[in-house]
Amino acid sequence: MIFREAKVEDIYQMQTIRNSVNENVLLDPNKVTYADYHSFITQNGKGWVCEIENKIVGFAIVDFVDHNIWALFLKQEFEKKGIGYELHRLMLDWYFSKTKTTVWLSTTANTRADYFYRQAGWMPMGSYGEDEIKFEMPYEIWAKK
Repeated sequence: MIFREAKVEDIYQMQTIRNSVNENVLLDPNKVTYADYHSFITQNGKGWVCEIENKIVGFAIVDFVDHNIWALFLKQEFEKKGIGYELHRLMLDWYFSKTKTTVWLSTTANTRADYFYRQAGWMPMGSYGEDEIKFEMPYEIWAKK
């Protein structure tokens, strides 16, 4: 299991993972483009991947411009192995090494992601859109971990 920074060459595999999930499904996968991934990992933020046997099994991307978590997804068969927690840790450690600005995310309510973020210390801030919850992570809470 190798964790490393995401590269442009990883985008196709990241898109494949994102489009294969059973929860937090994109209603229109064409709305999240190759150019979006490219921008987030080369200009607006940074990404990380987990590789097993030269295949990406999970990834995380933080948007440094809008101060939000743009993505954290795993192939379903690699859930509950600590990969998500490690990608989450790498991403937030990097983010808070650059700024103390609160970071936010949204996810569909009553999903594994909802539970994951609550367990990781994210603070629910209320509804976001039609069926999502907005969470925030202030620096002060992350720094205590």
